[in-house]
Amino acid sequence: MSKVKFELNRAGVRELLRSQEAMNVCRTYASAVSNRAGEGYEVTTYTGKNRVNASVHAASYEARKDNYENNTLLKSIR
Repeated sequence: MSKVKFELNRAGVRELLRSQEAMNVCRTYASAVSNRAGEGYEVTTYTGKNRVNASVHAASYEARKDNYENNTLLKSIR
């Protein structure tokens, strides 16, 4: 077997993790969770220091209560 050296292009990986395409992928997964959770849940996306992030939160009172009593967001992740 030959030894192969692999050097990661750090600037390229950083650019990829902060790109609009990565944000679209995160938003797609977060939207799927939000849709499974039901009414009152919202998706937010933002670019952090190192990468893009997406989150789902309960925006309405009914959704917050539902999530508190039933762990709806946790159960919506598949």
